[in-house]
Parts: sequence; C-alpha cells; structure tokens
Amino acid sequence: MPPFAWLGGLLALLLAAGLMALSADGPVSLINMTGLSIVVLGTLGAVLVSYPWREVLRIVRLAVRVFRHPGNRNERDIQSLVYLARLWFSGDPRKVEAALGEVRNPFLRTGVELIIDNTPEQEVLDLMRWRMVRMKARERGEAQMFRTMALYAPAFGMVGTLVGLVNMLAVIDLGDLALVGEHMAVALLSTFYGILLANLVFKPVAVKLERRTEERLITMNMIMEGVSLLSRRQAPAFIEATLNSFVVQHQDELQDPPEPSRAATTPGTGLLAALKRRPGAGEAVAASATEDAEQRHG
Repeated sequence: MPPFAWLGGLLALLLAAGLMALSADGPVSLINMTGLSIVVLGTLGAVLVSYPWREVLRIVRLAVRVFRHPGNRNERDIQSLVYLARLWFSGDPRKVEAALGEVRNPFLRTGVELIIDNTPEQEVLDLMRWRMVRMKARERGEAQMFRTMALYAPAFGMVGTLVGLVNMLAVIDLGDLALVGEHMAVALLSTFYGILLANLVFKPVAVKLERRTEERLITMNMIMEGVSLLSRRQAPAFIEATLNSFVVQHQDELQDPPEPSRAATTPGTGLLAALKRRPGAGEAVAASATEDAEQRHG
C-alpha cells in the first residue's frame, strides 16, 4: 500500500475516534444502526438500479485496488523495451520472441509481437491506441460508479432525516422524551452517515481510481512510443533516452529552478546583466529579429 494511503486511512480513523470522544454520552451515541442501514442499503439499491450487477460486484475489488502499491512499473517497462531493442537491433528475431515470454506487460508484449511479425507501424499504433481508449473508458466508468455513490449517499441521508422527523412528530404527543430523542438521532445521524461516506470513502476512492488511470495512460503512451521507435530500428540508447523523458519529473518545463551557483545569478555577469547594462539592448535585439524575419519572408 502507498504510504500516503496509510496516512489517509489513519487520519480518517483519528477523525472518527475524535468525533466519538467528543460526543456527549460516549462513543455509542454516534452509532445508530437504523440511520446507517437507510444510507447503506439505499445507496446500494440505487447503484444496483443504475449499473449492471456484474459491475457492482467489482466494488470491493476496486476499493482494494486503490490501496495496492503499483510498484515501479515505468522503470521495469523501460528496461524491458531497451533489452528487446538491443535484441531486435542485433537482427535476431528468435531471441526477441524468446525474451517476450518473460515480459509481464501484455500491452508491451502485444506491440513487440506485432513488430517482429512485420506488421506495418501505423496498424500497430492504431491497435494500441484502440486498446488505450477501451481501457480509459472502462476505468473511468469504474471511477464514475463511486462518484455516483457519493451523490446517492447524502441523498439517502436526507431520506433518513425525513423518516426520523416524521416518526418524531408521530410520538411527540406521548411526552416520552427518550422516544423523541431516539427518532431525532435517526434523523440527524442519517445525514451524518451520508456526508461522511460520500466525502471520506466514495469520493476519495473515485479520485484515486481516476489518477491511477491517468498514470496508466502515461505508461501506455510511453510504451507505444517505444514500440514505434523499435519498428523504425532506432538505436537502443536513443530509445532509452526517449522513454526516460516520459518519467522524468520537472518542477517547471520551461525554466530551471533558481540556483545560487549559476553564473547568471551573479551580479554583473550573464546575458541578462549585459542587456541591463546596455540601454535599449532589448529593443535592438527585437528589432534585429524582426528585420531577419522580414528578409526571410521577402
């Protein structure tokens, strides 16, 4: 499980423990099985109406997938592609076929198999793009199911609130404050359960699944680029450098972070300092660039 998933679960448990500790009559006062049943069963029933039962049965598996550590798949796929490129560059397709048996990524394996079968590059890329689109649609549909549950849970919390208030009004003439308090607890805790489940369970799982899909799409784009380079028999070193550009992390793609050791930051040195020392230098550079552009177009 990723470390931040553990931290998020721990914070959720601390929140629940804090709410129970601050309750007036102890932890038991925040436990109401009637209100919880209305929210949980109502949400589950609405989801069963909205989605096929086979998709609903995958809810638990999808929730478990969120807390599973994906591992360093990008590095493993890059190493596999570079190794296959070396074998392919050596001109021995049989070695490539033997090495494909050890590749654990079916998307990568399919692309390389088509390449060594002399399938045209564009057809291979079209097939891989279709598989990406299908995967994206399926996984976003799974995340949308949790977002739908996040909408249903507060709604059924309000249903529990209305049921509790109606029952409370029905017994208020009896003068039994304990009975009135019991129905009031159903009314208030139903909304509490609905909001808590929506914002602490369903929405976080949906966001996590969506981010997982985006990361998988980046990996698949990287693999598709590697397969394209492989089909053109590019050098393994070039393939490795290209694929590493997909996984490198930059704080800013257009500007390096400031470093005190850079010469440009030293007063009186560098291009910026030279331009500042010469009044109108910036305008001269712009005018020169404009003249060059006019001459080229002329």
